[in-house]
Amino acid sequence: MFPEYDIIVVGAGHAGCEAAAAAAKMGSKVLLATMNMNTIAQMSCNPAMGGVAKGQIVREIDALGGMSGIITDQTMIQFRMLNKSKGPAMWSPRAQSDRMRFAEAWRLSLEQTENVDFWQEMITGIEVKGGKAVGVRTSLGITIRGKAVILTNGTFLNGIIHIGEKQMGGGRSAEKAAKGITEQLVELGFEAGRMKTGTPPRVDGRSLDYSKMEEQFGDENPSKFSFTETQSLAQQRSCYITYTNPEVHEILKTGFEKSPMFQGRIQGLGPRYCPSIEDKINRFADRTRHQIFVEPEGWNTVEVYVNGFSSSLPENVQYEALRKIEGFENAKMFRPGYAIEYDFFPPTQLNLTLETKLVQNLYFAGQINGTTGYEEAACQGLMAAINAHNKINEKAPFILKRSEAYIGVLIDDLVNKGTDEPYRMFTSRAEHRILLRQDNADIRLTKLGYELGLADESRMQAVDKKIAETAEIIAYLNNKPIEPGEINSKLEELGSAPIAEKQRAGQLIKRPNVEIEEIAKAVPAVGEYLSKFKQESVEQAGIQVKYETYIEKEHAMAAKMSELENYNIKGKINYRDIPALSKEAKEKLLKVEPETIGQASRISGVSPADISVLMVYLGK
Repeated sequence: MFPEYDIIVVGAGHAGCEAAAAAAKMGSKVLLATMNMNTIAQMSCNPAMGGVAKGQIVREIDALGGMSGIITDQTMIQFRMLNKSKGPAMWSPRAQSDRMRFAEAWRLSLEQTENVDFWQEMITGIEVKGGKAVGVRTSLGITIRGKAVILTNGTFLNGIIHIGEKQMGGGRSAEKAAKGITEQLVELGFEAGRMKTGTPPRVDGRSLDYSKMEEQFGDENPSKFSFTETQSLAQQRSCYITYTNPEVHEILKTGFEKSPMFQGRIQGLGPRYCPSIEDKINRFADRTRHQIFVEPEGWNTVEVYVNGFSSSLPENVQYEALRKIEGFENAKMFRPGYAIEYDFFPPTQLNLTLETKLVQNLYFAGQINGTTGYEEAACQGLMAAINAHNKINEKAPFILKRSEAYIGVLIDDLVNKGTDEPYRMFTSRAEHRILLRQDNADIRLTKLGYELGLADESRMQAVDKKIAETAEIIAYLNNKPIEPGEINSKLEELGSAPIAEKQRAGQLIKRPNVEIEEIAKAVPAVGEYLSKFKQESVEQAGIQVKYETYIEKEHAMAAKMSELENYNIKGKINYRDIPALSKEAKEKLLKVEPETIGQASRISGVSPADISVLMVYLGK
């Protein structure tokens, strides 16, 4: 009935979709197995892509030749570049997506991808022969052969949904849990654990009073995720912000005695940085309000996602509390929020290729590895597929370094540090974040994607042109003299000291508050020259000129950290006395008491930025 496939991908969430698309593009014959063809690429949580550090990951996926950026551009309803008031290392693209169109676009894209077949059924086991994965077994007892298997099961492995005192098996609302795989993997010697995540109620947007909320607009000139010629948004939908209040909190507290979290019915650890509303009230008892983001789920639907109100309290408590939020007085609920517990496998059981150490040709990607977030899952799916394809074709592994990509940071963290709570990417986890900006992901990675057979010729040509244009603009800026009379009024307007004699444009751009765009506006000759180039080349040149010194320092710090990998931490240190350390790092360092910088760097929750702080504290 079935041919033998090169790669079988189990699960069609964000990790599974990227895995199937990438492996097929590289030439593998792929089977994508899912329990429900109608929920391919479902946005199980908020209808958005990107955000702080996550946006960088989506751009890296796109630069390598993945699909998440293209699909997001095709289906977004709002775009914002976060952290624009900070340096470019912190700029993070985020898009509000049309949930239904996003899933539809992914499915149609996969259906049009040569080499991808589909099978709708629960996969209950892996076929293993001689310590190697050779296929999968289905709930109907069918065996499907494959040279490699990628598990991207999301929250479905023995998933249990909690709403108050009610429990039901499920991997997502109204969808059954996956059985069999965990038990088999444990028999094979794998260590399994439990994690939890949650989701807020969805409400009817027609029942909300938006006049009582703060409107959150998209960017005036919206950018996009993909480096290809996808369309920018011509119109956008607004999101809104409102707040909880003491009355909301008191109502929620009445449900705590029936809370699965507080009563111990939930054993798995939830995401530290995306707590439920009951967890926020409990942990931050001194706060009288918490922010609620009111996010439309699409262009035409009236369904609204209540971001910030994730809950597993009884549905009547959720409903009563919700209606005490300003603007929600007449809210109609489509469905309550819930918590979900599921199995994961500590990622220290993986190689850096995401292949398991115990079973050859078996790869894990996404939440099965203890991560949270669409973006984190998608990049793992992409990397697992690349390495599975390379392995069965006897090609070298593809491993990104921490200095090359956020994707490299994520996988290195997972494999070398492990995680005991859902792992989420932050810019603070990357010690080379000035090098790993969202604007230069194509310069860093597209050549690698092209060599893999993922990024096509047109992408490579576009990157080559961008690199050449950037170099030409930098040379011009570093040689272009500007007279005081041309620029002083603009400098004063920007709060920067006027110049007494002519200076080169590059030197002026290095000043705080002075950007390449301001020079172009003030000096017609510069503006005319820059108008010949693509905007992204101009932006790239401006960043490279302004941050040249910082980039050099970052390279030096990377070399220094490498030298100190085995530096001993002598004596007992009270990490609470080091104010620049993150709260989480202080907790973990005090608990573990590492003996070396190298050991400290591998503790889950201690970021590379924390290690830099520690190195300075130790006088190194």
